[in-house]
Amino acid sequence: MRIVSLVPSATEMLFELGLGDQIVAVTHECDYPPRATTLPRVTRDRLPGGLTAAQIDAEVKERTLNGESIYALDTDLLHALQPDLIVTQSLCRVCAVAYEDVRALAEEIDSQPMVIALDPHTVGEVLGDARTIAQATDTTDAAVDLIREASSRIDRIRLAVRGARRPRVVALEWLEPPYAAGHWTPQLIDFAGGEDVLGFAGERSEERSWELIAAAEPDLVLVMPCGFDAEIAHREAEMHRDELAALGAGQVIAVDAAAYFSRPGPRIIEGLELLAHVLHPERVEIPPELAARAIIVELE
Repeated sequence: MRIVSLVPSATEMLFELGLGDQIVAVTHECDYPPRATTLPRVTRDRLPGGLTAAQIDAEVKERTLNGESIYALDTDLLHALQPDLIVTQSLCRVCAVAYEDVRALAEEIDSQPMVIALDPHTVGEVLGDARTIAQATDTTDAAVDLIREASSRIDRIRLAVRGARRPRVVALEWLEPPYAAGHWTPQLIDFAGGEDVLGFAGERSEERSWELIAAAEPDLVLVMPCGFDAEIAHREAEMHRDELAALGAGQVIAVDAAAYFSRPGPRIIEGLELLAHVLHPERVEIPPELAARAIIVELE
């Protein structure tokens, strides 16, 4: 089978299911596992480089309102690849090429590829995507193993933090303007032994004012700008030091959203383990390399 992945989380899931050798192309943002970076790229970013967070937000909003995608698709390459399966998503126009555009293109390709659109909103639905892909690729056993292991790791974390004090947590997936993280992130916080005081599990991320965030009286603020790693998240937090300090939280921590939170793939389980360690370090130990993906933001 010849597979094209049009979303980074799907690329990670395909590799996790043992389908790496059947992937013939990925997106320009697919960077994990490392083998994915060696594959042909069928997308590119339409946004100009060097934009600030506020400028990115404005560009995305304008293009979305106009029905324009922020990604360009290499249609000539897709025709040449003649894929049997295209895996995309319908969750967020910001995250990938629009599903409708992919469907229309697939009908024009001689190989008439099957198109799977992933649309997870919760942790359970993220794991369910493994089953969806497995049904189309005859990898059911691998999917069962993946889900079983992920469920076991979730259970271990929930057991480890049972009975502990639950800090009040705000997770910000953008800072200019601030957005409270939604979808699976509030669930991860809950499983990790915290209370998300702004986000709602399964619901979309929502723009919030700094005043409303402060009114939530968080004990901990997680800075996890969508698609950015821990170092960039930390830099963004430093740029908004005054606003973050005014929230009155005991801690502000920047984390690697690109790897563990904004992509609904297998690594959100590592994100859960990272969160549990941040919230309850005395109860949850993790490898040093994972712990390094959380950086304390010094506000004084």
